[in-house]
Amino acid sequence: MTMRMLVCTDLDRTLIPNGTQSESRGARARFSQFASHPGVTLAYVSGRHRALVEKAIDSYRLPIPDFVIGDVGTTIYYVGRDASWTPQQSWEQQIGEDWGQQSHADLKKLLQPIRVLRLQEPSKQNRHKLSYYVPMQADREALSLDIQGRLTSAGARCNLIWSLDEPQGIGLLDVLPASASKYHAIEALMRDQGFDDASTVFCGDSGNDLEVLVSHIPSVLVANADPEIKRTATETARRAGHESSLYIACGGFHGANGNYSAGMLEGIAHYHPEVLPLMGLEEA
Repeated sequence: MTMRMLVCTDLDRTLIPNGTQSESRGARARFSQFASHPGVTLAYVSGRHRALVEKAIDSYRLPIPDFVIGDVGTTIYYVGRDASWTPQQSWEQQIGEDWGQQSHADLKKLLQPIRVLRLQEPSKQNRHKLSYYVPMQADREALSLDIQGRLTSAGARCNLIWSLDEPQGIGLLDVLPASASKYHAIEALMRDQGFDDASTVFCGDSGNDLEVLVSHIPSVLVANADPEIKRTATETARRAGHESSLYIACGGFHGANGNYSAGMLEGIAHYHPEVLPLMGLEEA
């Protein structure tokens, strides 16, 4: 079978079954079988940094990816079968321009007076990613206005990515260069590797996946995603005219429940039913 496809997937609670819902038996193995096909280019797209991505690959026996977009889109690595992990310096140089003359330390000092922001651990920071814990009940809209006002006045163009760590019951905020996000990094990877919308699928589950889920890029929202994320993604994609580019897994696909990798397979097959044999499945 001749094909060429870019599959980009979030890790936590998407490919990795570390949410509260159950995982369909054998689904991850089927995804690994599919991803091993030479026509499939696999990219992990995660908020995790390199060491945590490597830990996940080892702990959950995930297939070795061709690329890793890490740190919520601020890093891109070519990994390859030899696991070389070559950073794509051109991407970091490109996004770094958005912060102008401001460094990570400069932005941290600017936001220090906002008391509800609590810095995440040093391992979760990088040159172009300033990350905080935020109380779940915090007013995100008011905080966003305050934060952006301080950053803009300093000449820094930034992208604020809000998400939730549901198991820990805490909100998360990543302050990134304006052109850095999972969405922008995936678009850059598509351009560099010669993939278009017709040959790309993204899979995700959470708030920091929304920008991709509601875009022109064909996307899959796994069934275990929070109901509020499903509602927001559906409404936003509809308003943007991208309804046909969003598939929400519902289960029942070859007896699977639609959670995690089962939902990924369901969605990929929705867009590309011709790949069913590569998953070890047949058309219903």
